[in-house]
This record gives sequence, structure tokens and C-alpha cells, in this order.
Amino acid sequence: MTAFFRRVSKSTVGTVLMILFVVAIAASFALADVQSYISGGLGQAGTLAKVGGEAVTERELGTAMQRRLAEVRQQNPNADYPSLANDFGQILESLVQDRALQVFARDTDLHLSKRLVDAEILRIPRTRGLDGKYSEAAYQAFLQQERLTDAELRSLLGGALTTRLLLAPAAANARIPVGVATPYASMLLEQREAEVAIVPAQLFAAGVPQPSDADLQAFYKQSGARYMVPEQRVLSIAQIGPGQVGNVAASEQEIAAYYRANQAEYGGKSARVLSQAIVQSESQGRALAQSARSGGSPGTSLGAKTREELAAIAGEAVAAAAFGARQGEVIGPIRSDLGWHVIKVDEIRNQPGRPLSAVSGEIAAKLTADKRKEALEALVDKVQTAIDDGASFAEAVRAANLSATRTPAITAGGVSRAQPDFKLPDQLAPALAAGFDLGEGEEPVIESLPGDAGYALVGVDDIIAAAPAPLASIRDQVAADWKAKQARDRARAAASAIAAKVARGTPMAQAVAAAGARIPPPQTLSKRRIELSSAGGNVPPALGMMFSLAQGRSRMVADPQGLGFVIVKVTKIVPGNANLQPALISRTQTEFQQTAGTEYAEQMARAIQADVGVKRDDAAIGAAKRRIIGGGN
Repeated sequence: MTAFFRRVSKSTVGTVLMILFVVAIAASFALADVQSYISGGLGQAGTLAKVGGEAVTERELGTAMQRRLAEVRQQNPNADYPSLANDFGQILESLVQDRALQVFARDTDLHLSKRLVDAEILRIPRTRGLDGKYSEAAYQAFLQQERLTDAELRSLLGGALTTRLLLAPAAANARIPVGVATPYASMLLEQREAEVAIVPAQLFAAGVPQPSDADLQAFYKQSGARYMVPEQRVLSIAQIGPGQVGNVAASEQEIAAYYRANQAEYGGKSARVLSQAIVQSESQGRALAQSARSGGSPGTSLGAKTREELAAIAGEAVAAAAFGARQGEVIGPIRSDLGWHVIKVDEIRNQPGRPLSAVSGEIAAKLTADKRKEALEALVDKVQTAIDDGASFAEAVRAANLSATRTPAITAGGVSRAQPDFKLPDQLAPALAAGFDLGEGEEPVIESLPGDAGYALVGVDDIIAAAPAPLASIRDQVAADWKAKQARDRARAAASAIAAKVARGTPMAQAVAAAGARIPPPQTLSKRRIELSSAGGNVPPALGMMFSLAQGRSRMVADPQGLGFVIVKVTKIVPGNANLQPALISRTQTEFQQTAGTEYAEQMARAIQADVGVKRDDAAIGAAKRRIIGGGN
């Protein structure tokens, strides 16, 4: 509903700033996961914008696009950079806005203390050890896993805190008066009637001729971006998994040694059910022991205890005496640090041990699994050491005696245009993602695989930049698209002629009939504005136009799916009156207040940009977009 009012009132919705604001505040309060801050990058370090004298570079934009692609692939593993075309501008604006906030904070002497950033680091769950407290080892492992340095993480957290400190006060406790909400609530009750004529493009497809070679060449050149093939890469992948350590097994000597070292688990076990009383003097103990031997109460039951368990409670002397007595015997008094013990052995429970022959298979399976895990880790370390020492992919593979595969040219989704039947195993999805994260010329990386698949060494053999597919390979598709465009052009001409006549006062039914081509007669629609608000922002253009035109005015709009054109003429407007519906006014007021804070933060952010000054290099931005996603300006 409120989004609809923004369109009506012509105010600009700061989608980018809204995203920045919400994410930044969420990050500064929770920071439960900074997975999206993985470093890396595309492109060069060319300047795309100057913000208060500081540069926003293509490398920063490439890194942000890379993070966004990683997020999208969590939901759609086949996503690639061209699919992020709609996000490009928003991500760039978020970088500009973030830089503007940092510059403004610096210029106004807003400094973040180290302790404030430290507190945010402590709130990241993966910086804690097993005891739930901050662990330097866990923190370093977290940084290494996320490919961040301490300085980079602090910079990211500092930016989020700066955004929170500057924008949160502007957004806090936003209120919308009843007097502001009432006109908008009344607008929701407004009712309109309109005549609507639809001109489908398919009605004009029958007479479209076959395109000539010149037609196809011209259309292909004009519409190259439509046939853009995303970036493709040729990857080399060597799996390091259980198959490489399958010959590792536990020896009989190792099994026997493990059996001897774990007699507490495999050997016989003796436990005794005991009753105990502790008194503070030996005479009291003797009297209590005599009473117990005569059938009196020996004290409180301790339940079943092993000798080690009893020794931990009462000391070795008491444990030795209790486990040297017969069932039913009363012993004591015996002195310990707790006092004088009187103990009765209520029951003796002896559990026989398991011989080595009975548990040999169990121990062998455990030791073999452990040895194979260690052998696999050692093999991974060997490969990583070779890479760190400057070995190539092929050299590291030979040194570790691995088998490698070379993919055909594939997209980030693992699809090969040259080999449609090619399919990368699902378990190698992390290797595919790592291969597309690598920059040209970067050394191979080892990536963990899901489940028990182990690891994969991944290297980039070739990078094929995004480019239009050759015309010869998509000729049929281009021809079909050319014919569809001709049909749409004819439909547009017919719809434009109808719209011109209607605008001059010709009745719509008469104008449609005169156009011929079996165009359906116009229909009459009656809608209330509140019905549009329930569409959640997905209002068809024709209905949106119906509530934008003045009474008696008409307009032609295109179908968003390219199916044709619609002529809309507003014939009647009945204003709404919400004064008799206080519940609607209250609901409108509440919904406005839910987004008013974001609107205030947006205005604050825009004011900061204006204060520090922003200069964008449109040519550099367009070139960066083509390099990263293969699109146009």
C-alpha cells in the first residue's frame, strides 16, 4: 500500500539506501555471519566515482558483485554474473553511499574506538571456542576461512557501525500524524471506471515474411546484448578424497595396542552398590558400624560405584576397604578428609570384559577411519605445500599422484554450450564456485567438498569473456525474435492509431472496429484503488495507468511481457472518503510509520552525499558493467 502511495506522490523510493540501511543496522546489531564479506574481486582498480575526494574503484565493485553472486547461488546454483544485471546499479550506489558515510564521519570527527569494534567481533559466533568464550585461535581460523585479515574485518565492521550511528537516529521513533494518513486512506477508497482495449501482437504475426540475411545481421547487431553468453571458464579439477587413501588400514599391532590402552572400555568392570554414613568422630563411627551389623540403617545409598568413582568421592583408603569387602559386609569407621565413613556393601556387580577377538573388527574400523582421515589431511597438506612453493596445477597433481579432469568451457552454473550433455558431479559444486572466484593468473586453490567427498584442487586454464553468441549458432532463434519484433511493431502501429483517434474524441469501440485485424472489442473495468494495493507492487501497467490519468484522458501502454499493447481511457472517477472509516485511517497510519524511518534515513543519507560531494564517471561505470556482467551501460 505505501509503495503505491510513493508512486502516486512521485517521491523517489531509495531502494538502494533502504537495503544499505537495513543490512547495516542488522549487521551492527547481530553480525552473526559475515559470509558475504569474503574477499576477492573482478576487474581493475579503476576509479568509478569520487566521493569527497576518495575513490570507489572497479575492484571494490567487482568484489561486491562477487559477494552478491555467492549469496544468489545459495538459492540458485546456476546463477551467473549476467543474471545480476539488475543488481549492478544498486550495488554501485550502496558502495558510493557507504563511502560517503565514512567520509562524512571522518570530516565531522566521528571516530570509532577499538573497543567498540572489539565488542562487535565478540558477537560473531565463530570467534568463540567450545566454552562459548572468545578464542584467539577460533578468531584466526574464522579469518582464514573467510579470507579476511584482521584489518579488513575491522574496516567492514567499522563501516556498519558508522552507518548505524549516522542513520539510526534519523530513523528512530518515526511518527505519521492522522492528518497526513487521512488523505491517503481516502485515496484508497477512490473508484474509477475505464475502457480498455487490448491489441495482441500475435494477431499480426501471420503476415510477417521470412527475414533476409541482411535483416538478421542488422537485428543481431542491434540486439547483441539479448544473445550475450555469460563468462565461461575451462577448469582443471583434481579430487582428493577417500579413493586416494583407500589402501590405508590399521595393522594388527595397532589394534592390539589400542585394546591394551583402553581397558577401561574393553576390560572387565567391577561396581558395588553401597550405603554410606559419615560422622565426625571415630567413636560415633564404631557405634554406627555396630548398629549396622546388627541390622540398623547403614546410611544413605550411594548407588552403584566403581572403585575409581568412590576414590574420587571418599579417597583411596575408603575405596580400597569397600572393594576388599564381601557382599553384605559392613566396614568402618575409616578416616577421610570428610570424616569417619561407615559403609555397607549392598551388592557386588561384576561385568566381564570383552576379549580382543570380539572387538577387533570394531577397533579396526575406528583406527582405519582415523588413519585414513590423517592420511587424507597429510595428502592435502602436501598438495597445498607444493602450491605454496610455486608449483603449477599439473606439478602439484603429479607430486601427489592425483588424477585430474579438464572441463570444457562452462558457465558459472556448470553448463557447457559446446557439450550440452556435460554435467559436473553435484559434489563438485564448491569446486565450480571456487573456479569462478579465482582471478586470471591466480594460483590453484583447495576447496572442501560436502559429506565424505574430501577436497578438490581447482585451477583455471582459460577464461572466455562474456560476449554475444555467434549468429550462425543461434540463427533460428534470431529469426524467430526478428519475426516477433515485426509483429510487435505492427501491433504498436495499430494500437498507436487507435490511441490517437481515442485521444481526439473518437469512441473507443469505433476506433477499434476501424483498425480491423480482428482486435477484440474494448471492455469496461471498474476498480477501487485499494484493490491495487493488495497486488504487492505487481500492478499491471494498464491498471496503473487507469489510476494515473485524469478523467476523460487516454494512454497507450505496452504489455511488460511483450505480448502486445493496451489502450486505457478513464471514463469516471468517484473520490473516496475515509472519515467514516477510522480503522482504515489507523491502518494507513501504521503502514506509513513502518517505512517512515527508512525514508528519513534515506533523506539523511542523500543529504550526506550532497554534503561530501559525489562525482561519477559514467564511461568507466559502463565499461565496468560490460566487463563484469557483459551488459551495456
